Formats: sequence, structure tokens, C-alpha cells
Amino acid sequence: MKMPKSISNWISIIGTIIAINSFILIVILFIESLFTHHDNPYNGMFTYIILPGVLIIGLILIPVGMFIKRRRKSKEGEPRWPVLDMNSSRQRQKLLIFSIFTFLFLIVSAVGSYEAFTFTESVTFCGKLCHKVMEPEYTSYLHSPHARVACVECHVGEGADWYVKSKLSGLYQVYSVLFHKYSQPIGTPIKNLRPARETCERCHWPEKFYSPKLDNRRTYLTDSLNTEWNFSMLMKISPNYNTLGLSGGIHWHINQDMRIEYVASSKDRESIPWVKFTNLKTGDVQIFQDTENQLTQKALDTLEHRIMDCMDCHNRPSHSYKSAPVFVDEGMLKGEIPTELPLIKKVAMNVLKGPFTNKDSSFRYITDSINNFYKIKFPDIYKSKKSLIDKAIAGIVSEFSLNVFPYMRATSNKYLNHIGHLESDGCFRCHSNRHLSKQGKVISKDCYLCHSFVSQGPSNKMQYSSLNKTMEFVHPVDVKNNWKTYFCTECHRTLYP
Repeated sequence: MKMPKSISNWISIIGTIIAINSFILIVILFIESLFTHHDNPYNGMFTYIILPGVLIIGLILIPVGMFIKRRRKSKEGEPRWPVLDMNSSRQRQKLLIFSIFTFLFLIVSAVGSYEAFTFTESVTFCGKLCHKVMEPEYTSYLHSPHARVACVECHVGEGADWYVKSKLSGLYQVYSVLFHKYSQPIGTPIKNLRPARETCERCHWPEKFYSPKLDNRRTYLTDSLNTEWNFSMLMKISPNYNTLGLSGGIHWHINQDMRIEYVASSKDRESIPWVKFTNLKTGDVQIFQDTENQLTQKALDTLEHRIMDCMDCHNRPSHSYKSAPVFVDEGMLKGEIPTELPLIKKVAMNVLKGPFTNKDSSFRYITDSINNFYKIKFPDIYKSKKSLIDKAIAGIVSEFSLNVFPYMRATSNKYLNHIGHLESDGCFRCHSNRHLSKQGKVISKDCYLCHSFVSQGPSNKMQYSSLNKTMEFVHPVDVKNNWKTYFCTECHRTLYP
């Protein structure tokens, strides 16, 4: 079959070359992806997004060139548009071939579009494509309780409207990465995030919560023996009997029969001076204001009034960054950092104050600092227990790499976790003993509202209580009774990454 004469022009020829080469590359990359067992985000990006776009541009250039050539010919007296004569067997043959190719192209386009959609919804696309920028989020996600939940399940959810919103937002993110317009670290909380009731509650539905949970923890002191300090708390996440629903306990805050609203005076929602409680059954309304940080009426009118949901406490469900004291304790508990090495907890705490600018220099700094400490201060230990020192260094570096990302400045201090009240004010943002209502009620700071201690102390001198009783908290370091009046963050908001 002869090609139309109008295709003999440079625009159509260039379009044909672009289309053919793009198609060949797509086929090659697709076949390559079938025989490789590792996720390559750049392979997917080129196979399903970039090259198909180039292919379409090439295909568009072909008729554009033909149209331009015919337009020029029409000025010379030739017809501007081709004449379709179905009585001509030659034209019927051309139409049949064109229809077959069009049908095949539509089939391939449909499959390609689906693959492109699937790829852009994948964890690989979200976490690996912008490697440096998304490395903290991707790494923390892989070690989170939601590691088997795709990113889009929480960040996008179901429905075409939120899918379109996310892709439009993604265009700006691509621009930010290409032209280095992103902040370091990426700012939180994310604005216009889909409500938790449309994402989190698809799995964690409020009508079904469970009985109190026993939380066992172990920490290590910074003395020469790295003394263990264990404690167990009974977390009152719901009433003693789960059949009582959300009538009490921590998750009472999302009881469907009431609504809690608040106004934060800071973008990170670390300071909450105004809280409104509404009983939807009785209509009772109470407003609590922080007596030491009262908002003006103008501020109340201009700042966001937010209805409390899961994300106000569980603000780091999949991207939690642990502080140095926490991840060193975990490394020691797992045996990655040998507890028999004298002073290793104290040494690690001093070294992990930094400064850190990038990963490679950070690893060298940690290695050299710990080696030099033992080499200079304890030469006997350095000689006799060098293998333990090397193991400790490897363990500290491993935990550091999972929680500290110098390039993006992503650390636990930048991304505070509002669960609890140790390193962020968390619960104490409202439960401060300072939030009073006009009716004279106060939002209590009593720790035992949420948990009770059933065991605590060094491993060789543990104190125990029954599950139905609680014992007074004993601070591992003697701070007298200051822990009762101060916020934990006044000491525990560390200088560590």
C-alpha cells in the first residue's frame, strides 16, 4: 500500500521517526521490566509517562505536517481535504488498515494508561522517584506499622475528586523538586489533607476499639553500667470493657456523640490555647481557655477552628522519627549496641548532639568520636574490647540512618510526635491544668487519666502493682517532685537530632 503523498514533508517525517523510536523504547523497557525483580522508579516513569507522551507528540506531528502540506497545495488549486470514496477498493483498503491500527493503538493506549495510573499510585513512585527529598518519609514508612499500606491509601483515598487534587498538587511538587523550591524539612502539618474519617477510619473504625493495653518499655541510664530501667504502663485506650464503646479512656475524644474543636496559635499545632466541647446529645457547650496564653477575639476570628480527629494525636502514624535517646535504647535492647560496653549510652548521647550536615560525614563523625573517646579516656577498654566498640558504632550508625536525615534536616525535633507528652507537649497541649471554662471546670493534667504504672524500676529492684491499681511514678533520675509540676518537654525536648 502506497503512503499518501502529503506525508512527504519534514514535519510528518520527524513525527514518524519520533513515534517509531518512542514505541521501540517503550517495548524494550516493558520487556526489561518483566525480567527484572526490583522496582525501578525511573523505568516506570519513562515506560508509562515520559515515552508515551513523546509517542503521542510524534503521532500528532504526522497529521499536522500533512495538513500544512495540503493547505499549501490547496492554494495551488488542489483539494484542501482528502476525498473519501468508498466505491474505490484502494480507499476501502486504506480505511480498513487505518481502522485496525487505530483499534490496536486504542487498546495499547488503554493498557498503557492503566499501567501509568497504577505506577503513579505505587509506593515506588511516591517514595523513590524524588529520592533525596522523599528519603526520610520513605525510610520511616518502611519501618512503620503501616508499611504494607500504600501511600495513596492515606494521602489520597478513594474517589476521582481527591485523585485529581493529588495529581494537581503533584505538579507543583515536581516543579519544587526540579527547581529546588522545596523546604528542608518539608513543612507539616500538610494543608488540605483528606479528613481522617475518610482514610484512617476505613480500617480503624471508631465503633470498634479494644480494652486497655499493657505497654512494656525499657530504657538505659547514662551511668558506667548502662543500668536498665524497666516500666510497664496500662494504657487506658478505652473503658475496662470494650462493650462500653467510647464512653471512657483515651479514645473518648472521638466519641460520635460529642465534638471537640480547638484553635492552635502556632502552625505546628504545638500550642492550643482554646478548646470547645459540645455534647451532641444534650447540647451542652463548654469553652476552655488557657489562662496563661489567652487568645484575643481577633485571633479567634482569624485562626483556623479545627474539629479534633485521629491526626491531632496520631500525627506521625507512618513517618515517625525517633530521638537519639529512644533509638539508642532500642538498639541496646535489640543487641545491636552492646550493653556490656561501659558508658556506651552516655558516649552515644554526647556524640549524637552533632553537628551533622550529610550522611557520609555524619557516619565518619560518629565512628571517629566513639573510637577516640575510648582510645583516649579508656585505652585498656579500647584494646581489650575493640570488637564491642566496633559493634556499638555499627549499631548506632544503623539506628541513626533510620531516624536522622541531615540533607532534609528531618529529625524528631522537627517532626514532633503528639502521642504522649515526653518530647512534645502532646496531651499537655490541652491537659495542662491551665485550660479553664466559665463553669469552673478544668482540663486535668493528671497522668493517671490515661495510664497507670503497674511495674517500674531497675531490673534487679523492680516494683510491682496489680493491674487494677496504680503506683506513683518514680523518675529514673532523682528530680525530686519537679516532674509533677513541670512539663516533661522542659527536660526531654532534647538537643539531639
